[in-house]
Amino acid sequence: MKNILVLACLLTPIFAIPARADVVQHAADGFHVHVQVDVAHAPKRVYADLLRIDRWWSSSHTFSGKAQNLSLQARAGGCFCEHWNGGSVEHARVIAALPGHALVLEGALGPLQTMAVEGVLRFALTPHDGGTRVEVDYRVNGSSLSQLSDVAPAVDRVITEQVTRFARFSDRPRAATAH
Repeated sequence: MKNILVLACLLTPIFAIPARADVVQHAADGFHVHVQVDVAHAPKRVYADLLRIDRWWSSSHTFSGKAQNLSLQARAGGCFCEHWNGGSVEHARVIAALPGHALVLEGALGPLQTMAVEGVLRFALTPHDGGTRVEVDYRVNGSSLSQLSDVAPAVDRVITEQVTRFARFSDRPRAATAH
């Protein structure tokens, strides 16, 4: 058993595990989820990887069941959208795109869309220990009738899963390209 635990620890990339994931605040009318992870590359590369959302977002958290149907346009007014044969969804709209520094989206993700709430999802990138610290905050507000405090733990798990997947994707080695 001890050998299995040691092997599991060795095979798990150290940068791909969130340093901290918290429901910072929660109430009937809103919540704030915070996840922090360190990635072993410079902010410019990490930002570029962030935009490749179809490569790291979980297919199980899409409407079509396929992450390859996701796209993210990195410009104010750009869409974090999902398009497939027979449907489309706007998950969020970009309200700030600051390459190498931050990406801010406005939208109620997943089942929150039908709850008439508003959400802001912020990815902040800062240089840290030769790599990049990625801090993700998702703040959701709405009517107290929404009982958002009840859904905060589930949203925290989903956001933490996505940030962990992103960190693993961004930390992967890249093959050299021929010129």
